[in-house]
Amino acid sequence: MQKDKYGTILVIDDNEAILTALRYCLSGTFQRVLTMTAPDSVLKKLSQEEVSLVLLDMNFSLGVNNGQDGLFWLRAIRKHHPELPIVLITAYADVNLAVRGLKSGASDFITKPWDNDELVRKLKDVLDAQNDLATLDEMEAEHIQRAIDRCHGNVKLAAEQLGITRQTLYNKMKKLDV
Repeated sequence: MQKDKYGTILVIDDNEAILTALRYCLSGTFQRVLTMTAPDSVLKKLSQEEVSLVLLDMNFSLGVNNGQDGLFWLRAIRKHHPELPIVLITAYADVNLAVRGLKSGASDFITKPWDNDELVRKLKDVLDAQNDLATLDEMEAEHIQRAIDRCHGNVKLAAEQLGITRQTLYNKMKKLDV
């Protein structure tokens, strides 16, 4: 496996031609491109495979193009894999559907037909943003520093505002190098 490639992407779309096109498009970017024509067994698949990102179609019911299938599966995946980035893709896009998808936890929203370069860029951006997450220690150190700054260096007052003892704050400051 090449080191410069991203991990595994799981693409779920009921159209075989779309899956074939996406396999070709994404194989240069991802180490593995897994595909499924129906989301029914996606949770089982995710428990068996280490997946970096899911590209999920919004419509799976014949003749229904309201995106409810995609939103249902987005929420189901989110419930069991809250950290897994999910990008929605659909040919029947509207702003309200995109907003609902993003509010339900999607990382991004792509419309069909897509531009290959733009699709790859968006997927890379989602994964790169995932890797830019701060650690809990970094977040705690930043929060403590803001509290101390807000209290103009008064550690006793900062500890009170943080709801901890002054000694606990000193210990955290020492541990986190604040």
